Amino acid sequence: MEQKIDVYYVPAQSRLPFAASVGLFLTVYGLGNWLNQLQSSSDGNGQTLFVCGVLLLCTVLFIWFSTVINENLQGLNNAQLKRSYVWGMGWFIFSEVMFFSAFFGALWYIRNIALPELSSGPTSALLWNNFEAQWPLMTTPDMVVNNDTARMVGPDENMSNPGLTGWASWLPFWNTAVLLSSSVTVHIAHTGLKNNNKKQFNVFLAITVLLGIVFLTLQFEEYMHAYQHMGLTLNAGVYGATFFILTGFHGLHVSMGTFMLLVQLLRSVSKGHFSHDNCFGFEASSWYWHFVDVVWVALFIFVYVLG
Repeated sequence: MEQKIDVYYVPAQSRLPFAASVGLFLTVYGLGNWLNQLQSSSDGNGQTLFVCGVLLLCTVLFIWFSTVINENLQGLNNAQLKRSYVWGMGWFIFSEVMFFSAFFGALWYIRNIALPELSSGPTSALLWNNFEAQWPLMTTPDMVVNNDTARMVGPDENMSNPGLTGWASWLPFWNTAVLLSSSVTVHIAHTGLKNNNKKQFNVFLAITVLLGIVFLTLQFEEYMHAYQHMGLTLNAGVYGATFFILTGFHGLHVSMGTFMLLVQLLRSVSKGHFSHDNCFGFEASSWYWHFVDVVWVALFIFVYVLG
């Protein structure tokens, strides 16, 4: 037959998914122990486990990316397999949408159902007398009942919107400006790739990676300020818990997205892998980055501006 037979390529069995799971487990377990150690001022190995988990996960991802890249360079990724990559990335992003939907749903439930029920009706009269529902929750029910002996103490200050006149010194605003700018630069990089302009692609992809690092730096500064000067911690009532869970998980996703884009940048600069018709590795990373940007816009509106 003169027509080439298109054979579906099935990768060999791999231990990489198992190793990635171990890395994720060590990262989350270590972080949990580390935070508990900070809370109780006790000694432990949480920080060590966290660092080991992050290093293991990054190593596994780098090897996994290299494996997939080599398969593509060998011509093993036919049209059918590439379609499976597209669907796989699509379902992955959908799972992330549902992941964040659960936390946004929890925030909505706390603000609109749980707190009002604690401040009115028989529950309030029997358990939390004189508690008034408010958001951000600065005075917890425990503080109302037990005063100075309360264990669940609210923050001294919150991250709520200071008004347009105060945005110039408001870190969440600058975080938003940085992340939205990175969404524009990654789009410009994609446009350069489509036009076979490798210089434009490399320059604007590098700017995107840099903006991702700047965002993470600003978020770290925000957390330090919250802990040291605002009394806003993971233990500062349900407001502190929801604030750090939502923004913390988003920061984790920004870290992953920055890592993915950095891999694509190194591939392009050192190997010249991408062309306008063979660039799904970059496209998948850019889809993920745009998703992360959309989540931050929702966070900025519902956690900060309407907080």
